[in-house]
Amino acid sequence: MEVKRLRALVMLVLAMGLIVDQSCASFKDCYAKCFVLCMIEPSQTLCSCTTQCFKECIFSNPTTVNEFHEQTSNYDFCKLGCAFTMCSDISKKDKPNGEKVDGCVGSCSKTCIKSYH
Repeated sequence: MEVKRLRALVMLVLAMGLIVDQSCASFKDCYAKCFVLCMIEPSQTLCSCTTQCFKECIFSNPTTVNEFHEQTSNYDFCKLGCAFTMCSDISKKDKPNGEKVDGCVGSCSKTCIKSYH
């Protein structure tokens, strides 16, 4: 019964997103959307969804560093590694905690910027 409610909620959120025509403008929005959609798949685990969504949202989310840093891929890989290490235990199966994950990944951005200057 709980899975049916979660699926209905996800469908409602997706429909509202299409109506409003919002995109994933921020890491937080991208991660929360990705995580919820991933977790409704029965074959997915907390670890696999966290991994998938970190990769998807870190590499697709433009940052100001991209404009200034010639080796953006190294920066993004640094940020991804930091996120896996420091932020992967924040999300719970029924709650992505997008705000907290965003703050944690943001601190990784600061760490990686320092590493590449």
